[in-house]
Amino acid sequence: MSHLADLLKSSNNKFATVLTESKIDPIRLLSASHAIESHRPEDKQIRREKALAAGKEDEASKAARAKKPRTGRPVTSVLLNQAFAGKALNSHAKNRLLRAVNAVRAQKKLDAVELKQLF
Repeated sequence: MSHLADLLKSSNNKFATVLTESKIDPIRLLSASHAIESHRPEDKQIRREKALAAGKEDEASKAARAKKPRTGRPVTSVLLNQAFAGKALNSHAKNRLLRAVNAVRAQKKLDAVELKQLF
């Protein structure tokens, strides 16, 4: 059993209870987050289009600025340790955890959870 699974069993906050009720292994969260947040070629294209649209006010440039690339920062074991310990997390970290949990829950054919249910 992994160190993260031991931390999951020993913690009793909302995040840990959602994971235990859903029977989600923390290692699976790391893998899912890496797949979701990794940069892809289309992200580079989005950044290029945003740079070209800077300072312009036409419809094409507004559409280019509306697109969001992936963060490139997956959930790490340090972040999971902090979440299991109940430490304060910033909103970006919470959203990455939420996306990873919902991705795993979708694979298990469970309903998505909201941020308030996790933290």
